[in-house]
Amino acid sequence: MPKTPREYDERKKTLMKEDTIKLVKRAIKGNMDAYGKLIAEYQIYLYKTAFLYVKNEADSLDAVQECVIKGMLGIEKLREPRYFKTWITRILLNCIWQEKKTVPTISLEEYVEKGCENYLIEEKVDLYDAIDSLKDQYKTVIILFYFQELKIKEIAQVLDIPEGSVKANLYRAKKQLSKCLTVDTVEKKEVKRHAK
Repeated sequence: MPKTPREYDERKKTLMKEDTIKLVKRAIKGNMDAYGKLIAEYQIYLYKTAFLYVKNEADSLDAVQECVIKGMLGIEKLREPRYFKTWITRILLNCIWQEKKTVPTISLEEYVEKGCENYLIEEKVDLYDAIDSLKDQYKTVIILFYFQELKIKEIAQVLDIPEGSVKANLYRAKKQLSKCLTVDTVEKKEVKRHAK
């Protein structure tokens, strides 16, 4: 019996994982109700991941819907139930990448309220623009690591690359982001200085 709040939380997480694994096993055997419960459990995670990538509610929902359908059709191919989250994330990313090849991207500026002068929003837009400017391999690791808080090992499984490659891509992505955001900040200061 857990005695401290931390032990209680750990026990609760373990029970949740066990319940999820049982659902996955039932879904693999063809139980669509179990698959539906799994999707309900991960729907917010999937939507947030898609939205961070495409920055559009409709496209995010389309990607999640396509992911859910492809997952339902291929769930019996999942060999290890404990990797369901990794597996469904990979399907989602493939749906996004496939759609991205056929649809031209729209800049993030279209999603920012017009006339809004809030500096915090400006910082976020700069960050998202900088992330959007990265190569897909760098953009993906940044989103999965910082926004979805996946571990290096999980990202390696999702992308089917070695952990060392994930670490290298994270390092290069952070370096490029830092350079991009520093240059952007310097340019804005120059504009403000000349405007005075």
